[in-house]
Amino acid sequence: MSSEKPIIGWREWLTLPDLNVPAIKAKVDTGARSSAMHAYDMQTFMRRGVEMVRFVIHPYQRDTERTVPAEAKLVDRRWVRSSGGQRTWRPVIHTRIQLGDDLHDIELTLVNRDEMGFRMLLGRQAVRHRFMVDPARSYVLSKHMVKSRKIKRRRREP
Repeated sequence: MSSEKPIIGWREWLTLPDLNVPAIKAKVDTGARSSAMHAYDMQTFMRRGVEMVRFVIHPYQRDTERTVPAEAKLVDRRWVRSSGGQRTWRPVIHTRIQLGDDLHDIELTLVNRDEMGFRMLLGRQAVRHRFMVDPARSYVLSKHMVKSRKIKRRRREP
């Protein structure tokens, strides 16, 4: 049935075309209200009367060599409570994600996630009414990214 929502796993590779990020691994976290992405060197500035935020992304876990500079319109700043209970004041942007063949607009908070297991969390606002989550599966809609070698699997050191 075409009216059924696509199934995604508990982790997926996705693309952020507006931010020039060809691939980033996201943990699908239905316990988190908002989505969050790793960013650092964040600076706000004005462009033609619009408040913007400039930041740098390390899209690949355990890789600080590859970086992607990005800019986006700042749509809000808000306090967000982490899973550890700590509140942080975060910039909020709107951007598009591509997961599978579809593009979706999402709201994304920017925060330093260097110490976290994933560079991005896809929260329930981003998946609600769009996807069904199967927590027993991984890379359901992004298998083609791994198979086409857009994502290079890293060998773990012994």
